[in-house]
Amino acid sequence: MSNSLKLFTIIIFLSACTGNENNKMILGNWKGVEWLVNGANSNLDGKKAFFTFNDEDYYTFIYAGNKEKGTYKVENNMLFTKPTNEQEIMVKIIKLTKDSLVFNMNRSGQEETLTLIR
Repeated sequence: MSNSLKLFTIIIFLSACTGNENNKMILGNWKGVEWLVNGANSNLDGKKAFFTFNDEDYYTFIYAGNKEKGTYKVENNMLFTKPTNEQEIMVKIIKLTKDSLVFNMNRSGQEETLTLIR
């Protein structure tokens, strides 16, 4: 096996492991603590944001009394949510540990960062 093929195989393996680990770590209930827009405080109250991810690939998102439900998948450091009867949405997972989850989102060119904890 050539060196480049070995390197490619290792990269694919490590990527797959990261995705599987993120799939497990994201499970559970998350509550927001901060929602930044373009790196600064905003009128979006992170404390009103709640996510739940279950092991059957379903999620719920509640924000300020509005509820969204659908399916989700995690691929490496990307979260894809598909609300019922709507288009799929992708956000980048900046940080995922046993007790914190940070998303980076882009809404019409506006960068948003949502920080959640267990």
